[in-house]
Amino acid sequence: MLVLAGCSSGESPGSSAPVASTGPGGTTYPFTMKNCGTDVTIKAAPQRAVTLNQTAAEILIELGVGDRVVGSGYEIYKPPAELAEPYGKIPQLAPRGLSIKHEKLLEAQPEFVYSGFASFLTAETGGERKQLHDLGVPTYVTEFDCTYHAAVKGANFDMLYEEYRDLARIFNVADAGEKLVAEQKAIVEKGVSTVENKDKPLRVLWFYSTYNGTPWAAGPGGLPQHISELVGVKNIFDDAKDKWIETSWDEVAARNPDVIILADLTRGEPNDTAAEKIELLKKDPLTSKLGAVTGDRFITLPGAQMDPSYGTVSIVSPLVEGLNKFR
Repeated sequence: MLVLAGCSSGESPGSSAPVASTGPGGTTYPFTMKNCGTDVTIKAAPQRAVTLNQTAAEILIELGVGDRVVGSGYEIYKPPAELAEPYGKIPQLAPRGLSIKHEKLLEAQPEFVYSGFASFLTAETGGERKQLHDLGVPTYVTEFDCTYHAAVKGANFDMLYEEYRDLARIFNVADAGEKLVAEQKAIVEKGVSTVENKDKPLRVLWFYSTYNGTPWAAGPGGLPQHISELVGVKNIFDDAKDKWIETSWDEVAARNPDVIILADLTRGEPNDTAAEKIELLKKDPLTSKLGAVTGDRFITLPGAQMDPSYGTVSIVSPLVEGLNKFR
């Protein structure tokens, strides 16, 4: 605790000076914000941040504070070319595809911890939020995943934009937050503007992965559901309880999607890649008879971007392009 308190004052070695917002948009410290039902007090702009997953690190890079990230974890894909250089400078505090453990997190002497998944802030992983707060380390968890896998009421891109604004306020870079919001809104609007025949909605399966041979698919209360509504398709599991669900091949066949949206993942798990998923679907006695499979009605998207991230808006245009072909 003494070490953590000591590094919170002044600028950490090797870090750059804060990229402060100017004018009325600048942050006044200290302040307390509500995040996932928890009060989080920020006493000063963090100079030593740890991100518990790759997409969280990328968001902070996009906000111009990547040089303040002193550690990250859960790296599962090659970063986008435009982020490769700054991302490559961030120390990885866990082996590829694994979460950061509590002891390793504390070794980095963080002043702030940011996670895109609730499951990375538990006693078994990075430590519980209260535990970190008691040590003087504020945490922020994406509002899309306050409770692991649970559907979020009203989940949409506006929630993602508010997350950018929250982080920009924490780091005192409000101007950068608004700039990122404007850029991402434009990307979404451009993609949605190219939708054709929206009055004839296709039925789609968002096929994410398989565990123990059973499929995991997108349900309601997540960005795949929101994107489905934006581009005029029906998610065949929009009546499920959680935003990601474990279902069965029998249920997939019974709901008979017109199009299958494949998550292309590079974590190294069985059937993670889109090519492996297609092979699986074509070999299975049940799914091989589905019209979407026999007709090769597949759309491949980066799996990591199906969860809330800086890159999520970029899947809208290729999704619409694929759907227009099948419409």
